Amino acid sequence: MRRSAQVAWLAAAGLLVACAWNLSAQQKNHSDNTAKSTKNPRELDRGIVWHRDPATGELTAGSSASGASGDSTHGGSPPLRALTQMVPVTCIVSTSDGSALPGLRREDFRIYEDGVERPVAYFDASTAPASVALVIDASPSVLRDSEEMKQAANALIDALAPLDQAAVVDFSAHTHLLLPFSDAREQARRAVARINVRELFGDTGGSNIYEAVYLAANELFRGRMGRKAILLLTDGQDSGLGLTYDSATAAPQPGRPADRLTFDDVARKLAAEDIQIFAVSTETRPKVMAPEWLEDHQTGTLLSPNARTLGIPPYTLYLAELVRRAGGQLYFLRESETMADTFRKIAEKIRAEYNLGFYPGAGQAGTGPAPGWHSMRIEVSADAGARVSHRAAFYVPASH
Repeated sequence: MRRSAQVAWLAAAGLLVACAWNLSAQQKNHSDNTAKSTKNPRELDRGIVWHRDPATGELTAGSSASGASGDSTHGGSPPLRALTQMVPVTCIVSTSDGSALPGLRREDFRIYEDGVERPVAYFDASTAPASVALVIDASPSVLRDSEEMKQAANALIDALAPLDQAAVVDFSAHTHLLLPFSDAREQARRAVARINVRELFGDTGGSNIYEAVYLAANELFRGRMGRKAILLLTDGQDSGLGLTYDSATAAPQPGRPADRLTFDDVARKLAAEDIQIFAVSTETRPKVMAPEWLEDHQTGTLLSPNARTLGIPPYTLYLAELVRRAGGQLYFLRESETMADTFRKIAEKIRAEYNLGFYPGAGQAGTGPAPGWHSMRIEVSADAGARVSHRAAFYVPASH
């Protein structure tokens, strides 16, 4: 049965990939419509109504125009509905110097769910086109860095493969879609050029970084298959969620409205959609937060009061935690050799991602995995110095 399920899944995946290629062709044929959208940015948070299911604790984003308080179709279905459904995992494998490590085979990988090894049921190391959303901070706090951030965004656009698709989002208090996914590079550059921090000075209400990430994931990646990534350019100083060194601020809190976005909801959304996040901070890297330190802390949360004594600001701490949970990497804008080299490496890593899949274990009743988070760990045996980055867990909804 498991063999037949795998064949069926692969057939469905082939059909979905074909659909994605057809979508790419349609987008090229409708470039005029895409160009119009760059001239008329759409506010992604306009009319959004948040709804948290009191029974499951899960948050959905719906539209007030539709009269729905929560829209699971709009928000994307969680990836796991039954025992027989495969859990997809996208991972990046890097050498000790940070370069992508290509050429690995299925037998080089080991997958562990809650500490128990699971067979690798699906493996793909192809170079299928990637979908990359550039989410760019345009709040007043990044004014001095805005031109450098735009240069960084253009460096990534230039480094993408010809068939990769890019979308452009900017945000301050509100989140604006400047360009939906397109493989037209000039349109992406024009969208980036239109980002103007001074124009958003009147967009009062702070900088809603994590809401922008959630809305981009919710709006742009619905139905997309293959490699999916968000490039987040920001100083990390979010003013919407009230995050502090206390890890309790990442979750719904007693005494505050339940229908309210939290950091945990954002991390869950990225993990559910298997979207890698490449966060590029305009701030200085804390001395303790070397790549080796981040790798050593992949299996446990970084949200600890101890971070204060280590000299890690909370805004950088939460960026690192989001990357740890969703998979991807954290960079600091000014510490690399050249900007072009940094973003060329990011593009190379997106292109060199490995797509794996496994069947999760059954719960006590034998009907499927228990609801909630399940940890994942991927190891590579082919290279002792290799570093593997992937989402830390997958989520099973209580209503599955």
